[in-house]
Amino acid sequence: MRQRSTPPPGVPASEGGTAFPGPEPSLPVLPELAERFAAAAGRAAPEPLGGSRELRTAACGHWARRGLAADPADVVAAPGAQPLLLALFASAGGEVLLTRPCAAWYAPLARLAGRLAYHVPVPAECGGVPDPFALLETVARIRAEGGRPRFLVLSVADDTTGTVAPPETLHEVCEAAAAEELTVISDETWRDGRHDPHATVFVGPAEMYPDRVVVLTDLAGGPVPAAWPAAVALFPRTAPGPVLRTRALSVLAALRAELPPPVAAAALWALGEPAPVRARAAAAARLYASLTGAVHERITAEGVLARPPQTGPHLYADLGELRAPLARRAVTDSVELEDRLTAALGRPVPGGHRFGDEPDALRVRLSALPLLGNDGDTGDDLRRRALDDPDPPALPDVARALDALGAAFAELAGG
Repeated sequence: MRQRSTPPPGVPASEGGTAFPGPEPSLPVLPELAERFAAAAGRAAPEPLGGSRELRTAACGHWARRGLAADPADVVAAPGAQPLLLALFASAGGEVLLTRPCAAWYAPLARLAGRLAYHVPVPAECGGVPDPFALLETVARIRAEGGRPRFLVLSVADDTTGTVAPPETLHEVCEAAAAEELTVISDETWRDGRHDPHATVFVGPAEMYPDRVVVLTDLAGGPVPAAWPAAVALFPRTAPGPVLRTRALSVLAALRAELPPPVAAAALWALGEPAPVRARAAAAARLYASLTGAVHERITAEGVLARPPQTGPHLYADLGELRAPLARRAVTDSVELEDRLTAALGRPVPGGHRFGDEPDALRVRLSALPLLGNDGDTGDDLRRRALDDPDPPALPDVARALDALGAAFAELAGG
């Protein structure tokens, strides 16, 4: 029998587990972004720790256009969301609360910072935020055991499940967090990746619970490729914001986590959101909507459960209804399910155990990005065509990849 890699609610996450899901193909780099990067490649002087004032001001403009007031003095930039989150966890004592499932890198960073991480189940309608009643129950258990719950990490536009939390659900979560005096870290990387441009206006925790919310935005969710890591965080002006920001900067200084000048130049231009960036964001959202919708249609036709995708390139599939036919194929947990689908599709299909989920829940995260081929000239060409095509799933290469995906799930469901 395999050892459980995640505990039930109220029990800290195991220090065991497996490696993160590997990097995925990204969309082609905008030519204008590459120009800014290349123009700064000759700079030898390091960027200021936490980002230049010009960069932090551009980040404030980015948030202001989304209705969130910000001041450059409250902003910190770093080479990726991971160093920022690690610095936040290391900036204060106490335990960390995460959703189940959540991004694969949250819990390991909590462990690196010496913090216990507790997973809280998500509600039925979405991922990314905890069920508010389960949150209160978990906090009570931690305190009864002598713990001090400090941080709650959530993601309203959730990359892991591809869902967007309804405002009313988020409001209940924020009320619970406020009652327990938790500091919320709101990962808003994919807020601009929502598939329906006419959907309900995005509402984040900082608009409901502004005094104790740190907003975290990884620019890899937009036009900046993941290979050029850059992220920004907005700290609250009131306590504990200034103390957290100062301590986080100290951790980043110890890590020498400054932005490289070429990445800083590219991030500065991207945060200003000129026309090419806005056009790419809209095209990427349309592409992700089309591809994840096609994946959702293929897998649900085979009896797989999955929330309809609403943001980004991922969706979260539950094969629990297929437990009997899977068992006949010696697939009894998400580790074995991951192995089976990875071998069938020839690309990584990470199981739910990597995202803090129960191994025996038979869940996997599926991505639309591998449908567009691997990195390289051929993959870049296909991704460019897919961004402009009115029906990306009908492109021959994409259609073949979708057929292979459907066949893999049909084979599992057939028993």
